[in-house]
Amino acid sequence: MAILKRRGGLGPTAPDQQAAGNGLLHRRALLGRGLMLAGAAGVGTGTSLSGAAAEPLEDAEWSRHQGTTVGPIGVRSKFEKDTVRVLSNPKGEPRTQHARTPHQLLSGQITPSHLHFTILHNGIPDIDPNQHKLVIHGMVKQPMVFTMDKLMRYPMVTRQTFVECGGNSAPMFSNEPVQASLQLLHGLASNSEWTGVLLSTLLDEVGVDPKAVWMLPEGADTPALTRSVPLKKAWDDAILVLYQNGERLMAEQGYPVRLLLPGWEGNMNVKYVRRIKITDQPAMTYYEARNYSPVLPDYKAYKFYFVNEVKSFITSPSFGMSLKEPGYYEISGIAYSGSGTIKRVMVSADGGNSWAEAAVQGPAQDKAFTRFHIPWRWDGSPAVLTSRAVDDGGNIQPLRADFVKVRGETLKPVTNPMGFANQHYNSLTCWGINAKGEIAHVYA
Repeated sequence: MAILKRRGGLGPTAPDQQAAGNGLLHRRALLGRGLMLAGAAGVGTGTSLSGAAAEPLEDAEWSRHQGTTVGPIGVRSKFEKDTVRVLSNPKGEPRTQHARTPHQLLSGQITPSHLHFTILHNGIPDIDPNQHKLVIHGMVKQPMVFTMDKLMRYPMVTRQTFVECGGNSAPMFSNEPVQASLQLLHGLASNSEWTGVLLSTLLDEVGVDPKAVWMLPEGADTPALTRSVPLKKAWDDAILVLYQNGERLMAEQGYPVRLLLPGWEGNMNVKYVRRIKITDQPAMTYYEARNYSPVLPDYKAYKFYFVNEVKSFITSPSFGMSLKEPGYYEISGIAYSGSGTIKRVMVSADGGNSWAEAAVQGPAQDKAFTRFHIPWRWDGSPAVLTSRAVDDGGNIQPLRADFVKVRGETLKPVTNPMGFANQHYNSLTCWGINAKGEIAHVYA
């Protein structure tokens, strides 16, 4: 088969190593015989070891002395001190604050709990789990109060899924590409393994009125955040989460219990949940009526737009990095969909003129991050890297022109990515690489 189709096409890849234009190799190029071919081609990924067998390795300083003592909680190497979240409120002022995940410094699919993004409107509450209670009431036969001890006795489920703020990627609405790191552009999305009690289990216990179609969860922090949630989501896959990545929830993630709505915008996943009211209509709360009802180009606002749509972005190489020399590089990134499972990810090195299918690290899971990889041989000439994901429902990331036509864009470039607010961006992210190996954010 020939190299892939023109811009926007999502066809099959070539069977040989050259899978698409500008040096993209087939995803199997580095497996088996392909690895030898790539090595023989002089792609500059290692250092020559000629004569190494005759030269004994020299002990470094750290090999000559006793190491430090192991503590009760593991700590990272001091050489990884820069792998941290970016804060919108570094001075700790009493206001809304964001902490963004450093995707460009991570690999795999699970986000470490301490690097998971968070947004808090009034800081982290200090909740005693022995005093916290969850009430389910409203249109039910028997209102019930659940202590944390009681919740811990129920059968639990574990699933891996992402949480993404509806305002993640908001700088991408600018009509000029914002020159900012991946962390600032897309850092309000993270993926964890969550463990807790299915909300449907508790709804069965309280006995929901057949006329009820909505629920209103409420948090126990100072804002007492509430969002109207269709009851069908509660019956489907909603979880009252008690554990994150195998340990009790981080305090900033909703300890001692939070609501998890897989695939739906983050603000609806109410933290510190203390009350769930079952109703027959939406409550039209402050957040859903004001913050999460974006205005479209036709001047209409869309309400109750819940699902985070299919999306992907390349994490490496990306803005802030540089290519030191021509040769072989691995392109890697993240894809996910709030509507299902990632089926495939296409990657382009020429701004979307040709595409190759990336290898998906699997098995891909429903409504969870999926890591993709593809080998690339950079010849030192300008390139534009981008990715485009497809989920198992046939949903495809829209091209920018198509996305802007429906959702709109700002009329001026945004200079402060943290201060911008638009919702549900899921079009392409493009990294432009010049002949010096410098990487910029571009539109293509």
